[in-house]
Amino acid sequence: MSATLSADAQHVDFSTQSSANPLLLRLHQTLTTCAMVRFLLRLFQFADFRDSAEAAFPLLDILESCYRDCESDRDDDALKRNGVEILTELLRFVSSPSLDQVVMDVLSEELLKVVAKFAIVSEKCCEIVERIVSRFTATCSPRDMVLVLCEALVPPSEMFEKPTYFGPLLSGLSEVFLRMQRRQFEQIKSAMPVVLNVLKNVSHELDDEGDCYFHSLIRGVISIAMSIREVCKKLEGGRKEDLRALLGLFVLQIMAFISHDSAEQVLIYVPFVSQLSNLLPFCNLSYLGLLTGTDIEKLASIDQAEETDDCMSCFSHIKHGAALSVVWGHVSDEVMKAAEEDFAVVIDNLRDSQTGRWEAVGMIKYVLSSIDQPWELKKQAIDLLLSVTDGNTSQKYNYEHADCSIYLPSLFSAAQAIEKVIVYAPDAVLRKNSFALLKRILDDVPPYQRFDILKALITNSNYHSMIAILMDLAKEEVSKEYKQRGLPKNDDTVGLENELPSSSPFLGVNVLQLVEYVLKPPKGECPSLPEESDAVLSALNLLRFILIAESTTGRKTYPEDLLKKTLQKAYTEWLLPLRTLVAGIEAENEKDDDQLAIDTICSLNPVQLVLYRCIELVEERLQHRS
Repeated sequence: MSATLSADAQHVDFSTQSSANPLLLRLHQTLTTCAMVRFLLRLFQFADFRDSAEAAFPLLDILESCYRDCESDRDDDALKRNGVEILTELLRFVSSPSLDQVVMDVLSEELLKVVAKFAIVSEKCCEIVERIVSRFTATCSPRDMVLVLCEALVPPSEMFEKPTYFGPLLSGLSEVFLRMQRRQFEQIKSAMPVVLNVLKNVSHELDDEGDCYFHSLIRGVISIAMSIREVCKKLEGGRKEDLRALLGLFVLQIMAFISHDSAEQVLIYVPFVSQLSNLLPFCNLSYLGLLTGTDIEKLASIDQAEETDDCMSCFSHIKHGAALSVVWGHVSDEVMKAAEEDFAVVIDNLRDSQTGRWEAVGMIKYVLSSIDQPWELKKQAIDLLLSVTDGNTSQKYNYEHADCSIYLPSLFSAAQAIEKVIVYAPDAVLRKNSFALLKRILDDVPPYQRFDILKALITNSNYHSMIAILMDLAKEEVSKEYKQRGLPKNDDTVGLENELPSSSPFLGVNVLQLVEYVLKPPKGECPSLPEESDAVLSALNLLRFILIAESTTGRKTYPEDLLKKTLQKAYTEWLLPLRTLVAGIEAENEKDDDQLAIDTICSLNPVQLVLYRCIELVEERLQHRS
């Protein structure tokens, strides 16, 4: 059958073969109507474009009906073949050289939203959908198609569970970008939030069975990034640099999203990450600049006067992406080579720069603190920082004039992230390496900031076993300070005339505040036992060490009146109430002979021994000074 577009126009040729498919017959009739002169005349009479689009509703109804049939039974091959026939006929229609451009413009407004759904039905349908979308992107205005495709990329929420819907649309957007002749930066910038929102929502909706579809989506997004690079090459001046920076932000945000997966599947993403990493040099991004944050600051230099909140808010994970870009390079040599980097050079640079190490720790924390990143990437992040902090870096610097106050919040956040790895990591080696890294980070900051971080970790931790470990670290610091001031050998004591004023936060009442936090919590009279036995034991051990060290060295690290007041407080408010609590719990559990009672008594025995020793030492000191 054919349809005359005008008196002297060419014909739009449809299939003349009869079909037993009623839906296909309806489609033939509707497409014929769309191509007739009456249809075109009706378009020019409409008040606006929205009204003209209503003429395409019969066609949309046919497509929707066919799609619903296919969705009703996805295993029905006959329905799939029906979908292929419908799409093939539609492709023939839109590919006709005789078809008026006005018809294409009208159909593009709503047709692509419906046609894209067929990509879900089968691979064959998806191929035809891609060709239909490509036909529209090749013939319609690029500026209009950016709007149409972006609108189609904001579907109902249930479509995010079907990522194949987005593939042809993303490919179409990639093609449209290459056809744009003016205002490229503005149009690409307007599309970025939509594209990234698709990637974000799909990555959070997928289950393990949807990984292959997610891979297809990633390829579509990467193709957009590649098209942006080609557009950028053609520009000149300030707009070229703006688009280059925008591409950098886009790449880092993609890097953050595609890294969400299970540890077993990390290596599957290496080819995708390599493609993205290949764009880093073009965007003037280096591993060193990403780790220290200097390149992130450069990206933020896009003309702020032209930026919109929507655009900048879609780049909320660029620091995650920056850290992950480097971590992926540590995972795979292929990725590192794609980024044109040499890790040996990067690590050497950071080892020679104390502030560089602090900045790198602050950047990698985004990987360690994320609940979305697999353990394998966190392991690689820990190993990377161990390499950076290797080589006794803390011995190379004089902390007397060092100031890391501006880095303190970031270092504390990093320490908290490492703490969670220590607590939750399923691998014993990873837990051990994470603890080693935590100690190195603490060693790499000046003493006062080191104490502040330790105190903040202890007072903000919800893990009693972790508090015990941190208290042991505080004890190590106290021991280190006493040794530096000359602990006596054997039973020798140091004369009082040799006492030195304390210039360390680990020699003074500051440390006793940590002990008080555990033995007399801010909420409650006494710690909860036996749940907090580990933390209480570590705090008592720290107190015992201080009391013994003060007694044996003969040095006065505490003013006389303050020491007496502190010891009296420790005796009456910390130790005696704790002794009463332990005795009561022990007496109560001695009545029972079940396993829980036995375990409780066993866990309290070490606490009781150290507690009684601390009480003896305090009593001796108080009697000596009375």
